[in-house]
Amino acid sequence: MTTMIELTAFKSKKVKKRVFFSRQELRQLLDVYSRRVASGEWRDYAIDHYGGIAVFSVFRHSFDAPLYAVAKAGGGKDCEYTVFDGQRRIKKGPTMTDVLKVFDKPLRLVSAH
Repeated sequence: MTTMIELTAFKSKKVKKRVFFSRQELRQLLDVYSRRVASGEWRDYAIDHYGGIAVFSVFRHSFDAPLYAVAKAGGGKDCEYTVFDGQRRIKKGPTMTDVLKVFDKPLRLVSAH
């Protein structure tokens, strides 16, 4: 026997909107990515969506953990962008342009010792 489910009941529940990168944001991300690929630093990228967050991750090798990740949280005019180096937050800002300035200067590995 089948059970009839009314879909309007599910729409009324408060569900977080999915966050996506706009065309302009993707262009900015891919501009940085292509420069780093040309220099031989990066080789792969991935775009993921986790509830109310969109994440653009870059990799040195396809099977490694991401070197860096750019996350977009929120939607509309209340967006917040964050750049991560592994679990460490490097930069946080209100626009994609602000946070991508981190990649303008050459990045280098700093020893913890």
